[in-house]
Amino acid sequence: MRVINTEQIKNCVKDMLLKANISIDEKYINYMKNAADAETNETAREILNILIENNNYAIEKQVPLCQDTGMAVIFLNIGQDVRIEGDYLYDAVNEGVRQAYEEGYLRKSVVSCPLRRINTKTNTPAVIHTQIVKGDKIHIAVMPKGFGSENSGGVGMLTPAAGEEGVIDFVCDTVLKAGSNPCPPIVVGVGIGGTMEKAALISKEALLREPLEASKDEYIAQLEQKILRKINESNIGPAGLGGKTTALAVYIETYPTHIAGLPVAVSISCHAIRHLERTI
Repeated sequence: MRVINTEQIKNCVKDMLLKANISIDEKYINYMKNAADAETNETAREILNILIENNNYAIEKQVPLCQDTGMAVIFLNIGQDVRIEGDYLYDAVNEGVRQAYEEGYLRKSVVSCPLRRINTKTNTPAVIHTQIVKGDKIHIAVMPKGFGSENSGGVGMLTPAAGEEGVIDFVCDTVLKAGSNPCPPIVVGVGIGGTMEKAALISKEALLREPLEASKDEYIAQLEQKILRKINESNIGPAGLGGKTTALAVYIETYPTHIAGLPVAVSISCHAIRHLERTI
């Protein structure tokens, strides 16, 4: 049995959120550079270059990439051979979030009640997903999730008869309806299977995929490319002003489901797909 103190977890969450808000993975930057070179739409090319410049400036000045520094989504994969000591786990995670947003001068966007709309002034509570896994370590992933893109997602409870084409249509229709709202170019996470809430969860987890890495399932990898091509044929383009680059990637995660169902969920991120992961 390995003992991990919540102080270590708190500091880990804080450090990752501070870093995640300042830059995105270099692989996405290189992808946008190549996309800009391939663009025939001058406006699209200019916007992609501005996004690249914005990332470089954020790193240089150590300031957030975007004014929407998101609601913190935290994934905790806790080894069953770990004993956690110290403060209550979720209190420690939320304290890490609070300190990051306070010390990093990150915008505090969380309201305590979705109807009364009173700001908590700490950007807490975070949305925390916990899973018990094998081993004696804790794997932590943080995702500051902006709501321009979050508001553009959706869940569809399709019938099995809808099949692959139904899934493609649902995902592409969700992106088309969103238009410029999620600040394209976007990254699309898709969850297929399970139940309504499971599909939504794995669609969000899909956004944690290693940048530009295809699914290890060849059939699913081909489906990812089909959807990506169809989205990029929409001519929504960067900032919704036209062009070939509406999406940078489509990532699909699946889960077994009931014989009578085909749940499909879409989680969208803007090009600033901010997340970091660490194992302690």
